[in-house]
Amino acid sequence: MDYIAERLDCIEASGIRRIWQMAATMKDPVNFSIGEPDFGAPAEMKRAAIEAIESDKSGYTVTSGLAQLREELAGRISREFGWSNPSVLITCGLSGALTLSLMATVNAGDGVLIPDPYFVSYRHLVNLNGGKCQFVNTYPDFGLTCERLDKAADAKSKVLFVNSPANPTGVLYQTERLKEIAGFAQRRDLLVLSDEIYREFTYDGQADSIGHYYENTMVMRSFSKCYGVPGWRLGYVAVPEHLSGLADAMATLQQYTFVCAPHPFQLATMAALQCDISGHIADYHRKRDMIYDGLKDKFDLVKLEGAFYAFVAAPGGDATAFVEKAIKNDVLVIPGSVFSEQDSHFRLSYATSDEMIAKGIERLISLV
Repeated sequence: MDYIAERLDCIEASGIRRIWQMAATMKDPVNFSIGEPDFGAPAEMKRAAIEAIESDKSGYTVTSGLAQLREELAGRISREFGWSNPSVLITCGLSGALTLSLMATVNAGDGVLIPDPYFVSYRHLVNLNGGKCQFVNTYPDFGLTCERLDKAADAKSKVLFVNSPANPTGVLYQTERLKEIAGFAQRRDLLVLSDEIYREFTYDGQADSIGHYYENTMVMRSFSKCYGVPGWRLGYVAVPEHLSGLADAMATLQQYTFVCAPHPFQLATMAALQCDISGHIADYHRKRDMIYDGLKDKFDLVKLEGAFYAFVAAPGGDATAFVEKAIKNDVLVIPGSVFSEQDSHFRLSYATSDEMIAKGIERLISLV
């Protein structure tokens, strides 16, 4: 008997994880594959977590999360978007938010519009929930336009992903572009899932949100990247009052899946909300400049406006072949096919030291 469920046929192991495994065999690797910051949690956040653990605050919380944390976040969301009485659900990272949101909204055959390139989980989570991935080709500039959306959408379209700043491209949607996307979503009565995990990592102006311009938006954010705690698994979703039933449905699903986000880390996050991370963002602005200025004369890449990734055109147009060549020269990058229906680009993460960035640029240039 085959004990593996058929639904596993529609997903595959992450190509990123396979690259990480290759790193173990390399003598002097420059690791551009890992999408997590190279700094640690603020001291205040660490102290709050330690205090919570030593005080035995390690039991379950209510499924939706600690009331004081939800109230603080709801207040911030209300002030930011002008939403009256928004609903907030604390999730196990933004990945938990993605899982719950699609479980709560996607029926078999429903269309989910996904800008291509995309964060790797979107495709597989849609498939696991029986939805139909409707990929929106955004090459070569990675802009999400109404014309491109119209080509991918049909009568079955129900959900639209918006990820800005974007993984893997580093693209940031400006206000006018978000208003255009909002108009498209309004005309088709779509639910927008706005993935804003990298919103603090912007370098040429602040990140805007489609939540300002379209009422049927679920805002999804996380503490993982901006506070250097991806392993703590803390994120949240926020919806306006008229979508509170959707937040309730996700909370019900969380009861039987994740149960609740980690209790001591919810308490620690309360302390983190007051922390200043501008120094880290300034560091990553410098790293962005190093990568872009170091590669732009030899490689084709768009200007990186946010997050900490570059999505670079592979010389010769075959990303897998170029990645294999790079790995042989001790540089770990990810082939574009992990994030796209095309394999013409490769992703690199510059969430590493300046020394490693300089070394990696030198090695990549030598391969051209």
